[in-house]
Amino acid sequence: MTVQAKICGINTPDALQAAIDGGTSHIGLVFYPPSPRAVTGIEAATLAARVPDSVKKVGLFVDIEDDLLNSILNQVPLDMLQLHGKEPPERVATIKQATGLPVMKAIHIKKAEDFSNIDHYRGIADQILFDAKAPKDLKNALPGGNAISFDWSLFANHPWQDNWMLSGGLNADNIAEAVRISGARAVDVSSGVESAPGRKDRKLITEFLETVLALP
Repeated sequence: MTVQAKICGINTPDALQAAIDGGTSHIGLVFYPPSPRAVTGIEAATLAARVPDSVKKVGLFVDIEDDLLNSILNQVPLDMLQLHGKEPPERVATIKQATGLPVMKAIHIKKAEDFSNIDHYRGIADQILFDAKAPKDLKNALPGGNAISFDWSLFANHPWQDNWMLSGGLNADNIAEAVRISGARAVDVSSGVESAPGRKDRKLITEFLETVLALP
């Protein structure tokens, strides 16, 4: 079984095509205006129309309100919602029931104790995404896409057997080590395939996907 790879923060047709051609399993569309990767509903709909059925379209939201979420879903045919904010389990369950879409919940990790947050979402989130927790002194920190990683060896003491994805500071140079240490079978990259914040690089996307798909 190959490792799956999600390219997040897709915001141009060129980046989208590079991801599709490279064999991505998921593409991420960011609906969080402070992010340099953010897209509008109209922009996302145009990109989504080019995505084949074999690739899942994931919408990333941060503490989204119902009206805005519904507006986006009326424009963009998403396959999954990624909740990357401080959404409590009750909010995740409400969104999942209201939209009828599977939900991926981001859990931010810095130390071993952070894994305890997983328990609150068991039986609610369809998938967990482990991302690095941004340092408090990081200027202009975002909920994700900060190009920082966490200690992957923490997975040795806190195995997560259910459906999950690894994120945080991944790139073509470190992805093999990250998968070997963490045991991840699905990975998520954004800043690691960019030439500048929010600017995806076709060559970096291709290199990342080639490296991931070659992993045992």
